[in-house]
Amino acid sequence: MSGRPEILFPLFAGLERLDGIGPKTADALGHLGIATPRDLLFTLPHSGIDRTPRPTIQAAELPAVLTVEVLVGQHRPPRSRGGAYRINVEDSATAFQIVFFHARSDYLSRLLPTGQRRVVSGRVELFDGLAQMVHPDHILTLDEAGSLPRFEPVYPLTAGVTRRTIVRGIADALARAPALAEWIDPALVAREGWPDWRGALLTAHAPGTAAELSPDAPARRRLAYDEVFAHQLTLALARAARRRQPGVASAGDGTLRQRLLQALPYRPTGAQSRAMEEIAVDMAAPERMSRLLQGDVGAGKTLVAFDALLVAVEAGGQGVMMAPTEILARQHLEGLLPLAESAGVVLEILTGRDKGAERRAKLEALACGDIQVLVGTHAVFQKDVSFQDLRLAVVDEQHRFGVRERLELGRKGAATDVLVMTATPIPRSLALAQYGDMDVSVLDEKPPGRKPITTALVSSERMDEVVAHLARAVAEGRQAYWVCPLVEESEAVDLTAAAQRFERLRAALGEGVVGLVHGQMAPAEKDAAMARFVSGETSVLVATTVIEVGVNVPNATIMVIERAEWFGLAQLHQLRGRVGRGEAASTCLLMYQPPLSETGSRRLTTLRETEDGFRIAEVDLEMRGSGDLIGTAQSGLPRFRIADLERQAGLMALAQSDARRLLSDDPSLEGARGEAARHLLWLMRQDEAIRLLRVG
Repeated sequence: MSGRPEILFPLFAGLERLDGIGPKTADALGHLGIATPRDLLFTLPHSGIDRTPRPTIQAAELPAVLTVEVLVGQHRPPRSRGGAYRINVEDSATAFQIVFFHARSDYLSRLLPTGQRRVVSGRVELFDGLAQMVHPDHILTLDEAGSLPRFEPVYPLTAGVTRRTIVRGIADALARAPALAEWIDPALVAREGWPDWRGALLTAHAPGTAAELSPDAPARRRLAYDEVFAHQLTLALARAARRRQPGVASAGDGTLRQRLLQALPYRPTGAQSRAMEEIAVDMAAPERMSRLLQGDVGAGKTLVAFDALLVAVEAGGQGVMMAPTEILARQHLEGLLPLAESAGVVLEILTGRDKGAERRAKLEALACGDIQVLVGTHAVFQKDVSFQDLRLAVVDEQHRFGVRERLELGRKGAATDVLVMTATPIPRSLALAQYGDMDVSVLDEKPPGRKPITTALVSSERMDEVVAHLARAVAEGRQAYWVCPLVEESEAVDLTAAAQRFERLRAALGEGVVGLVHGQMAPAEKDAAMARFVSGETSVLVATTVIEVGVNVPNATIMVIERAEWFGLAQLHQLRGRVGRGEAASTCLLMYQPPLSETGSRRLTTLRETEDGFRIAEVDLEMRGSGDLIGTAQSGLPRFRIADLERQAGLMALAQSDARRLLSDDPSLEGARGEAARHLLWLMRQDEAIRLLRVG
């Protein structure tokens, strides 16, 4: 895989080599992220103009783009400088005017000579009851008229680039595009009725109808598939490279897991049992495990993760569970302690707060194997932390643990199995785009006994009723969260909002009943406020969204979210998941400021109608697009030029199985299709994949 294949050279040359593109245009295109002919080819038209000729403009619904043959009449130059230059014309049934501004009369009399016939195409509008075509897009003699496409593609343009320049440049780039060998499974190409790569480009740039601009048109689907296939091939190569590294087979005898299950007051759901089995099988294999455990709020991921940690201990090793924050690490500790006790294993916590002698003692116990399961924050990554025999790392992921960190963890215990947990249900297409290098277990059932949460929409004008309702609930011994909106611009504004709400609720509910947490507090203060709420000392917790992740207070049965229309769907779903964890029925009140926008209304009604996180994530994806959903910049999600993850979700799953199958048949991509796939990787600039092939 020494360097870029020669057949692709013309596609990666400078733009100035293309017809009609000079240094200035090339520079302007650079601002659109177009630096080579290849980039230009992947810039597809986003719409088109119907230029079908018609006999007359009469009876057309104006304004509209129309193409007609006309007889040119009298020219009427402007009376004053900068005025309108008008030319009277007649088609087969009616007369209208062609209008120009700032044009020279000698040029116009050559372009549209009086008494001759021309074909004109452009936007026709009514102005003071008169039909006018201002600055026609095309003026052709009858001999040239055949060269006008019936349907003309429209490209995303930038200042300094005309439509004509783009069309000329693309025509030249297409002429240079080589015919490349097929990298897609031939059976798939036949089944989908896809053209070959070059044919797909030619069709996509010369659509004959509006239908051919749709993401579902065969040529476009094929080009989108090429993009996601290259991406999945990269992830599959990363997965294969990881599997080639020696792992450690961790097979437990089941004694500790049996003890754990016997101590549980309920039976695991089918989804939990299935995930536990998949993980145990992976851990027993000699290759390194890299698995994603994806489950909705309250689907019981903790139990599955702890079951996996017990496999590591049964096999004579250690396990670590990592959380992104101190609060979460302590919560994991509380959740896991009773499980650890029932199974009889030693569990400890290590965070940045451990200092001095206490820290040294923990590190010694860890190094000699006395601590079997460790819960911790990123402090676990520090140089002086060493395990006697680390077999499994469970990472509680809140999108802060991307592909890079996964590799870093691999270096800590070279053979360590990795289980990443995420409580954010991600639509399947995005999960594959982000975690395609991993195997996925999904928890899609709620454990028994979780009661549904009643969700209601309440206008902020009814604030007093809500506060009165809260006062009654508190008097009955119930607890509630009150989430204040986060105003992105300034944390100071958030603080005032949260502080004012806190004061108002304290006045209504009484001293000592209401607590407050926000992002500006020192960690110790925040923990103390949380602890008072967890122990029931305070009944209402006013918070900015610092509570969305992982907090568990079974007695909290009311969640009030103020200005709910400002929050994203996934975030609202996470927040709602903080209640409904105990025996009592729970409610979530979404307070909004009327009038609600259409998207605001759709978001809140979706939430009211379903508690299924995966369904909510699908709607979120449709509404916001993939970049917003995960925040593309930090998620490591690829940016696709053609593929549309919202509309073409199915392609991602197809590409993943195709890529994995190709690699299992031809691990170093040396066969005919493998060679073609290498061309695709170069074409799609998949540098990481190319590097992996070199090392492999």
